[in-house]
Amino acid sequence: MAVNVDIVYKTVLSILNKEQRGYMTPQEFNKTATQVQLEIFEQYFDDLNQQLRVPQSDEDYADRVANIEEKMSIFETTGLCTYTTNSAGGYFTLPTTDSYGLVCSPYRLGSLAYKNVYNTSIGPLEELQKSEFYYIQNSRLTASTERNPTFLRESNRIIVAPSSIIANITANYIRKPLDPVWGFTVGSRGQYIYNPAPFVPGTPDTGSRNFEVHESEQTRLIIKILMYAGIIIKDPQIVQAAAQQSQLEDINSKS
Repeated sequence: MAVNVDIVYKTVLSILNKEQRGYMTPQEFNKTATQVQLEIFEQYFDDLNQQLRVPQSDEDYADRVANIEEKMSIFETTGLCTYTTNSAGGYFTLPTTDSYGLVCSPYRLGSLAYKNVYNTSIGPLEELQKSEFYYIQNSRLTASTERNPTFLRESNRIIVAPSSIIANITANYIRKPLDPVWGFTVGSRGQYIYNPAPFVPGTPDTGSRNFEVHESEQTRLIIKILMYAGIIIKDPQIVQAAAQQSQLEDINSKS
């Protein structure tokens, strides 16, 4: 389940309006919510790296590595890479649409797999550094083959050896979360009315899209958005209170 964007926005407004401190418009909320979700998403990688260094509990639901991996699994997907040729040779680019038809941006590459003309899956492909990648191709004994292909990443390009491979490269990767959207219509008195219809990219913000991070992140989302809201409405007390609570949440999650 995703975190409901309407619940988060109305909770933020409720806290801000409790003492008539100010107001956060839907446009301000959407921009802030996108930033906060991305911060939480990026923190997963640091948290996982940190937890891999310490012993984990064998108790169900208490294994922090497993819990972080569960949160990250929401964004794990696969897709076919696109092959392109130019004067310097051919290369692949990571998919912008995954195998499920979702238009998304790759964030971190996991592995590459190749399915040859005999419909045999080969993978994962071995990633090599630039000097090693080109060096091994100079010898028949070490050169990459379709049974043992390798690849090199340069910028956003993926160069696969041997060069006879020009299709059927599948990427397993983690995509970026889609931006949350609190969509609305404007009422007769100029008020914002929540529109729960699905958001369609490229159209005005009349539809909505929930947060994609794990549902356990709802409290964290609200606290962090409140911290930004305090900056927007120029209320240092809100910023300080939210920052302290956010710090406490981080300490509790890692201690």
